[in-house]
Amino acid sequence: MSTEPAAAEDPGTAAAEGAESPGAEETAPPVSGTETVSEPERASAAPSEPGSELDPSVEPVGEAVADEGVEASEGSQDSEGSQDSEGSEEPGGGAGDGAAGSGEAPALSEAEAEIAAQRELRERIEQRKASKEGPIEAGTKLSGTAADLLAAVRAVESGEKPVASAFREPEPARRRPAPAPVQEPVRPRPAEAAPAEESVAAVRAVLTEGGAPETLASPTAAALGEGADEQLRADPWQLLRVGGVRPEQADGFARALLGPACGPDDERRGRAVTVWLLEQAALAGHTALDAAALTAALGQRAVPDPDAAVQSALAEGDALVFQDALEGAETVPVQRSDDEREQEAAGGEETGGAEEPERPVRVLIGLERYALAEESLADGLARIINSLPKEDDGESPRDADWAAAAARTSGSTAELIRAVGGHGLVLHSGGEAARAEPAALVSAAAALGLRVCATAHSADGRRRLAQATGMQEAAVTVAGLLSGAQGPGRDADGALALDLLVVLDAQQLDVESAAMLVESLPDGARLVLSGDPATLWSAGPGRVFADLVAARCCPQVVSRTPDPGPIGELTSGIGIGELNQVEAPAKEVVLVPVRDAAEAIHRTVQLVADSVPRAIGVPAEHTQVITPGHGGAAGTRVLNAALKERLNPGPGRFGGFDPGDRVAHVPAPGRTTLGRVVRADAEGLHLECDGDPVLVRRERVEREVRHAWALTAHQAAGLRWPAVVVVLPGDAAQTLTRPWVYTAFSRGERHLSVVQGVEQALPRAVAERLWKDRTTRLRTLLRPQVPSAAS
Repeated sequence: MSTEPAAAEDPGTAAAEGAESPGAEETAPPVSGTETVSEPERASAAPSEPGSELDPSVEPVGEAVADEGVEASEGSQDSEGSQDSEGSEEPGGGAGDGAAGSGEAPALSEAEAEIAAQRELRERIEQRKASKEGPIEAGTKLSGTAADLLAAVRAVESGEKPVASAFREPEPARRRPAPAPVQEPVRPRPAEAAPAEESVAAVRAVLTEGGAPETLASPTAAALGEGADEQLRADPWQLLRVGGVRPEQADGFARALLGPACGPDDERRGRAVTVWLLEQAALAGHTALDAAALTAALGQRAVPDPDAAVQSALAEGDALVFQDALEGAETVPVQRSDDEREQEAAGGEETGGAEEPERPVRVLIGLERYALAEESLADGLARIINSLPKEDDGESPRDADWAAAAARTSGSTAELIRAVGGHGLVLHSGGEAARAEPAALVSAAAALGLRVCATAHSADGRRRLAQATGMQEAAVTVAGLLSGAQGPGRDADGALALDLLVVLDAQQLDVESAAMLVESLPDGARLVLSGDPATLWSAGPGRVFADLVAARCCPQVVSRTPDPGPIGELTSGIGIGELNQVEAPAKEVVLVPVRDAAEAIHRTVQLVADSVPRAIGVPAEHTQVITPGHGGAAGTRVLNAALKERLNPGPGRFGGFDPGDRVAHVPAPGRTTLGRVVRADAEGLHLECDGDPVLVRRERVEREVRHAWALTAHQAAGLRWPAVVVVLPGDAAQTLTRPWVYTAFSRGERHLSVVQGVEQALPRAVAERLWKDRTTRLRTLLRPQVPSAAS
């Protein structure tokens, strides 16, 4: 029962196959047969009556876990890179994009506000890109230092100034006092309204004619925009732009509309499948794909001429091509034929008879959306690294001030404070206990008079951050900061009114969120990215934190603060590839062996409802179940159904939900907030998420809301609960990796139960299966802008 390591998979093929549909990554591949256990284990694993203690059926992890192991593929960095778009898994299951709210609806949620802010960022990037197109007069669009240098050159050329005076470094200007935060924070634009009913009706007619489900009408009209029905008739494969639609389904739709004119060699099909593959790659975490991997995936999708399909997508502007120099590759001489030399000579080019050196390049294909975000992020990071305010500007803390602040602390906390004092960008890494170090930095910077803000990715992280810093107003969520609902507001130039921004759980930043944060910082601001490199990467495309760590473009402070207790000892070992035995005298860590999925479900419900509350003292509402995927015999769907039946039974009259149900609201892939159902009415489902009221329109409930007694590890990343039950059924063996196990096992504060059905697959996954690589360009983009990144 072995598989090839995920690291050996081709990223393009893996993205194309593993992300065949937004829900494909969510389901653990079935494994033939189940692992067997010895007779004594069977006896100890037999279900006991509800209400029994942990003792009869559980072994301490130190005594049993060391004998287990796994081979897994991180099909999910998983099974979760796209798990948040599960609602559009099946074309018939999607719902229309209804209005996010009416005039009487509650205010926009943080997730909706962040989505609007992302849209605004993309528009700004588009405008900046458009402004660069076309001829311009020399120097007319320069500003800042570049404009000053141009003026100096012209002054020297005209004789107005001598060279020495023209290029003398000007005296640093004193920083203006920071304007007070604006009274009204910058608000995102309202959420997009639903497409017009006339447009939806016209699309519905085309879909019906092609045999596609009518439920796709609203999302299709929203995805294609004005004239969606005409676009579908002209190019039926445009249906692939709707989330959850797969090529074979679009092919059937096209055959019904086009008849004999439909064929696999249709240029429109090749172009649409190319874009679809790039979208699936983004769901798997890639910001671009190697050209060879993309053409191979197109061949697997029955595209007769993959190269022509890629060229067609590039010509239509649906994708972009990049040629990035291979890192560490030496230049090689380019052999030129006599004919080429004669042509160059006829064109006036002198070769000098020497062969030109050329560096090998890697050809990548990517979607414009992520390419522009990654370029914007690289530009912003370079600006932060190179624009640190000078010590003698009269307002910034001096080196002595930072040294004094560091002297009041010790260890890696002092090292972090010293690094921030001298650099614009600093990386900090460590486990859960290490979060105290950036919290101490926030307090020290505030004491030095800096405007400081610290962000987390969830309301739970924000609460823990506020407790650690003792500064409630300085702790915000990333979504709240970007939307303007939280934080210091923005200055007159539209930048965040900050001198220092600290981002916790930075490994969860995708390229778009990171680009928005960096673009929002003013010149001279400092940025600290603090994360745990052992956990899963972001649900969205990119691996920002890992790329910056590998680029070595700024100081990196590695915490020496270990996570305490048996759970901390266990996860610390997992982080370095070792599944060690740990002593758990108070049953902080226990193992529950199971033979099959049915027993895994039974044991999980028993642990949550009876054993953990009775033996550990943690009630069911504070216990979280984590499992590798949504599908499978013991995925989140099955577990949530069993837990609902036990903990909050009801008829589920509104899309399967009842008041009191624990739910996850997923307004967009990778944007999950947890809450409870309050009520349901004609408007939709009313939730309470992180203390805020949220209304989910009726037509959006099916794809945006799911039960949350059981979550995937990506959904649980950045969150903590008093008790966690990790379920590892036998069919999950191929989805386990070291980052997944580390992330899942480290979510519990007081107690961790492992419902173990993969036996020897677990330690093998911890020891051998690392991250599934992602294709990104951030390091390449940083290299020419930050000298240290090139070394």
